[in-house]
Amino acid sequence: MTDPFSRTVRSDVRDNRARILEAARVVFGEEGLSAPMRRVAVHAGVGPATLYRHFPTKRSLIAETYAEQRRACHAAVRDALADEDPWRGFRSLVERICELHASSRGFADAFMTAFPEAMDFAADRERTLHAVAALARRAQETGRLRPDFVVDDLFLVLMAHRGVQEAPPAVRLTASRRFAAYAIDAFRATPEMEAPAPLPPSPRLLTRLPGPA
Repeated sequence: MTDPFSRTVRSDVRDNRARILEAARVVFGEEGLSAPMRRVAVHAGVGPATLYRHFPTKRSLIAETYAEQRRACHAAVRDALADEDPWRGFRSLVERICELHASSRGFADAFMTAFPEAMDFAADRERTLHAVAALARRAQETGRLRPDFVVDDLFLVLMAHRGVQEAPPAVRLTASRRFAAYAIDAFRATPEMEAPAPLPPSPRLLTRLPGPA
């Protein structure tokens, strides 16, 4: 017979772990990886001892917090490389990376920077860059990607894309998609005048252009 007390303890342990991970997604997502562990504990409603019992290091917490995003990144790379149209694969990879970065400042930090606590993401970054390079070579051979594109250009785009984090959460994903559409159009050998999806009105994002005098 299972001890009811043991079941209760195990349930509490699972609940605490789930609360910590949800708190980490919120705190790191809004503040980035520089947010201290104690802030995660406060947001989760647990003591520091409970937090460190589940996640002895910040690195282990970050790795678990963004496990789903890492799987999504791997899938994006796999799908893009498998696409028989290299330009379409290149575009989809840029779009999906931007969406992942827009979803969380912490994930963008882990992917883009050399936080010691995020070293588990170094392999993801290298895998993605190798995929971009391979897709770029193939897309350039088709004449659809501009011949002077280099992988560092993607990093420039992602650095600029981090400004999307300053947008209100309600429009962040739409802003990311709009940004990606402009970036991809700039990468075309012959840019197309196809307007990306518009943003909903927001006083923090949009300013009205002055009319004619």
